[in-house]
Amino acid sequence: MIDVHCHILPGIDDGAKSIEDSLLMAREAEREGIHTIIATPHLNSQYDNRKQLILTKVGELNQALQKASIDVTILPGQEPRIYGEILEDIKNNEIQTLNDSQYIFIEFPSNHVPRYTEKLLFDLQVQGLTPIIVHPERNSELIERPEVLYQLVEKGALTQVTASSLCGYFGKKIKNYSIQLVEANLTHFIASDAHNIVNRSFKMEEAFHLIDSKFGTDFVYLYQENAELLIEGKNVIKEIPVQIKKRKKFLIF
Repeated sequence: MIDVHCHILPGIDDGAKSIEDSLLMAREAEREGIHTIIATPHLNSQYDNRKQLILTKVGELNQALQKASIDVTILPGQEPRIYGEILEDIKNNEIQTLNDSQYIFIEFPSNHVPRYTEKLLFDLQVQGLTPIIVHPERNSELIERPEVLYQLVEKGALTQVTASSLCGYFGKKIKNYSIQLVEANLTHFIASDAHNIVNRSFKMEEAFHLIDSKFGTDFVYLYQENAELLIEGKNVIKEIPVQIKKRKKFLIF
């Protein structure tokens, strides 16, 4: 398995605090059958993780993993919170795409989708990049207005759902919406977004068991193949998305 979203680099965001934490996470990943992880530290108002720092940290962690005989490979990535100057920072070589591919993560604030989102995602695509919206299932506006996500996917954006969301660790509402996103072909990757091994672990194995039982092995293969295609910089598989119908609330008199 390949995990395309993980906060495993030590001491630079709210993920692994030390190299020891990173090694514990890598051992847990190996136990789940994950052999490759894209390290995606935050880039936002709190954490200023630029490309060069990420590349240095990835090199150091791979050396430590080799020394500890842990058979997991770390690749470079980044999780930028959406902001207006991202195109400028891409030109200045401060943004780390996923394993130097055309794929770039974009994180939204948890409670809304900024007004300039559609234009920015379009501009990224004009530059030859493919934006991947991370954990849309945890955005309160997208839960209430799923048509907004549908329109962004229709216009070329991809999305990544978190394994823990599918398994119910963020609550029933988020679990149900995650399942709807899979049903509606509105997500293209399942990843861990793991931060530690205590309360934000990988849960990839569990998520794929759930997908297998609910949707069949074809869906499991699709998500696993897409992760491989992503790290190789190839075009991923995109099924035709459909609108999620809002369930009507019936009033009982």
